Parts: sequence; C-alpha cells; structure tokens
Amino acid sequence: MGMILLAFGLVLVVEGLAWVLAPSLVEQMLEMLRNLSLPARRQVGALAIVSGLILLWCAQWLGVL
Repeated sequence: MGMILLAFGLVLVVEGLAWVLAPSLVEQMLEMLRNLSLPARRQVGALAIVSGLILLWCAQWLGVL
C-alpha cells in the first residue's frame, strides 16, 4: 500500500510542477489532445502505460524498488 501512495504522490508532484512551471504549455497540450481522434488518444494512453512500465522495470533492475 505504501508503494501505491508513493507512486500517486510522485505523479501529483510531477503534474503539479507542469502546471506551476508552464501552465500555458499545459493548455496547448490539452488543446492538441482535444483535436486528436479517439483512436489516437487511446494510442497516446497506451504509449504512456508502456513508458511507465518500462520506467518501473528499469527502477527495479537498478534496485530502486
């Protein structure tokens, strides 16, 4: 349970940093996503999941997890 809380906390920190440091870029990105088709949005989501899993695998391989 602690790892899940850690993961959610890290996600919130990264998301918050984006909004604090570059709010106009976040707005532009949201507009770009709004203009994508539904299948393209699903592809972006799948890519995000795969990227996250690769990062978790690398962290485990390095002994961080």
